[in-house]
Amino acid sequence: MSPGSTYKIIELVGTSPNSWEDAATSAIATASKSLKDLRIAEITKLDLTIENGKVTGYRARINVSFKYHED
Repeated sequence: MSPGSTYKIIELVGTSPNSWEDAATSAIATASKSLKDLRIAEITKLDLTIENGKVTGYRARINVSFKYHED
């Protein structure tokens, strides 16, 4: 029987002036440049930035898991 896999989980915060979806997509795109084998992303919190009574930005806090590889 082969051993199971091990995954590491990190927290990311993505931002966007357009939407929460764009904020989450941006965070994953950035993380995928330096992390291998991204597996699952869980949105843990959504919030907005507001200036002068208007929404100016969206933030998505995300827990992302990726496969742990031993050297």
